[in-house]
Amino acid sequence: MTTQPLLDLDLKLRAATWGDVRAVTDLIYAVCEADGDVTVAVTPEELEHEWRSEGFNPETDAFVVQTADGRIVGYSELVNAKDHAHLNADAYFHPDFKNIGERLLSRILERARQEVPLAAPGLRVFVRSTIDGRDEIGKTLHASLGFSPVRHHWRMEINLSEAPPAAVFPAGIQLRPFDKEAHARLVWEAENEAFSEHWGSHDATFEEWSFRKFGKPEFDPALWLIAWDGDRIAGFSQNRYRMGIGWVGTLGVRKPWRKMGLGLALLRHSFGEFYKRGMKTIGLGVDASNATGATRLYERAGMYIVSEFVTCERELRPGRSVEEE
Repeated sequence: MTTQPLLDLDLKLRAATWGDVRAVTDLIYAVCEADGDVTVAVTPEELEHEWRSEGFNPETDAFVVQTADGRIVGYSELVNAKDHAHLNADAYFHPDFKNIGERLLSRILERARQEVPLAAPGLRVFVRSTIDGRDEIGKTLHASLGFSPVRHHWRMEINLSEAPPAAVFPAGIQLRPFDKEAHARLVWEAENEAFSEHWGSHDATFEEWSFRKFGKPEFDPALWLIAWDGDRIAGFSQNRYRMGIGWVGTLGVRKPWRKMGLGLALLRHSFGEFYKRGMKTIGLGVDASNATGATRLYERAGMYIVSEFVTCERELRPGRSVEEE
């Protein structure tokens, strides 16, 4: 494990270890609290699950900044999202230690450059990093390191003071209980198809998708709503709890069933399921430029924007888009 000094000799930059999980989640919570939205933080169980993703090793792909007394005040990671060409960076700096941001993000860029030779010849290689829209220091830092804003995302929310309107499903559409053994592959195929035109999305393998969905400690099959048209899946709303609120994790409608009111029905039924369980605050994340009109759907259902996030990108090598592969 290498340790590098920072400008402040009382701080050290080093590779992350499995023993840092709880300290890193505490840091992430503190940063999100300072930004004004703790629902986008993670629990230790969630972070450990993410660190166990295939192809990710915290001891080579993540870094922390540690004070002389052992406190973790900075964290960054790099994830190979697709073919060593689409790379995702994430970085957190404690509000009292914003001066460490440049060194920590620069270290992630150094790590990202190691991926460039691993990408297929001719592929464009880039790094994306998402920051809270209120984080002016973070925006300035990313710009100084060659990142440019490319997309905006919103976290939307609804607070129910009474039971939501009953969902009205299109004729012929039925909800059936989710059976993991019988339905998992069908939902996986439906999700890949429904999000095939979504910005930045890539088809996931069944193994990747299963790990991401079912490995989460809060996975509850009873909260998964699957809409069927005969023996075909028309849409789905994969719900769970997240940081103390209800969460509409992935809501999608396949093309043949769009513009029929199915998305609104799934959303309202999701609200109703959470309300019956005593949860009145429900949130979700959405691409602000979503081409399917999802943001208008959510506003129609009574949701409003709570937080905005900016995705910035830096190109490491020009070439053809990995999304065209």
